[in-house]
Parts: sequence; C-alpha cells; structure tokens
Amino acid sequence: MFRSLLVAAAQRPQGPAGPPRAAPGPGAAAEALEAQFSCPICLEVFHRAVGIAGCGHTFCGECLQPCLQVPSPLCPLCRVPFDPKKVEKASSVEKQLSSYKAPCRGCSKKVTLAKMRSHVSSCAKVQEQMANCPKFVPVVPTSQPIPSNIPNRSTFVCPYCGARNLDQQELVKHCMENHRNDPNKVVCPVCSAMPWGDPSYKSANFLQHLLHRHKFSYDTFVDYNIDEEAALQAALALSLSEN
Repeated sequence: MFRSLLVAAAQRPQGPAGPPRAAPGPGAAAEALEAQFSCPICLEVFHRAVGIAGCGHTFCGECLQPCLQVPSPLCPLCRVPFDPKKVEKASSVEKQLSSYKAPCRGCSKKVTLAKMRSHVSSCAKVQEQMANCPKFVPVVPTSQPIPSNIPNRSTFVCPYCGARNLDQQELVKHCMENHRNDPNKVVCPVCSAMPWGDPSYKSANFLQHLLHRHKFSYDTFVDYNIDEEAALQAALALSLSEN
C-alpha cells in the first residue's frame, strides 16, 4: 500500500517552479514516518500488521479482530465490505517496519519501528512524561446544583436480555458472548443516551453497529455540553460522510 502511494506521488505532475521550501526538521520527519506506519484504529505503530485485500487498508491484527467476528464485516476505515478469508499478513509492511528507524518520543534514541512499541513501554523518559501530564480540573468552579434529569451515559442496559450496569466496553463484550446469533432488531442504548439519539430507532445489525461505533468510548470525542442544534448538525454531517 505504501509503495503504491510513493509511486503515485512520484508520478504526480510537478507544479510551476517557485521558491524552494524549507526541508522539514528531523523531528517532523520522524513523526511523519511514524504516522505513515500507524494503525488507523489504535493510532500506534503497526503490530502484527494485516491487510484487507479488497480495499488495501492495513491494521494491527488485534485491532481488526473484532470486525472479523460479525457475519458481514466492513473495513473500519472506508466501510467497504470485505471477505474475512482475504485478510492476510502484511509482509511488506512488516519488512519496512524492521528497516526504518525513528527517535523515541521520550529519550530520542533511534529504534526500528518494529520495536518502537516495546521500547516506549519501558522508556523511563516516556513514563516520566506521562506522569507529568496535567490533571483535568474544571476551568471555572461552580456552586450550581447538578441537574437531576441528565441521562446516564456511563452504564447501559443490554437491549437483548436487560443485563444492567454495563459500561460501553462491557456491553460490547457481553453482546458478542451472549447474543451473537440473536436476529432481533434492537435500540442501541449508547446512541439513545446521546443528545442526538433516537430512542425509537432499531438497528438492523446491532452487533456490527457496536463493533464499528462503540469500540471506543464517546467520552473521548463528545462534548456533552454542546447545544442540541450543534449536536444534530454534527450527527448529520457524520451520516452524510458515511454515505
């Protein structure tokens, strides 16, 4: 995949001559290299990379695994259906990971990309940086009472069996283990708790919906204080981009 991108870039027609651009610094070049070989799901350097034959997208083997557990899997990146039997080890990517080196974001030691994950997990400088990350504090303290009608967006009820107090990841795991073959159309309890959620909409393939939409928590991406109109506009934009 990356080789084809390089070939396409080399064949792209050159624009009109202009003033020479400053070459990117070594830090920027290293970040670009690491980003080029990062999994679109976990955003880390590929680990045991696998590729989807149809669309050519590459992921960590473990990151793609949940998508292979549904009857009609879709590529997490482009949403194109694919045959799970045509997911193969990305040998060319693995070779490049073993060939290219980049500096550690903590100690700056040059490490092959194939070993970057294990190095970062044991690098004292990286651990120090993580320990010194600022803790979240409210911007402005408030004495106003907390409204009592705020929907519960921390735990959810299984729409199949009514099991309670499941967080988002537990809900995914519970449904995959206990309701994988349940054909009933159900309302997604996570989406219905959101400001833009429709509590009457039933998903035709709830398990696939869970794996593609709720593998990660909405808390990472959603500002719950956003006004309802803006939330609806954002949801509409997301829906149009998927179509």
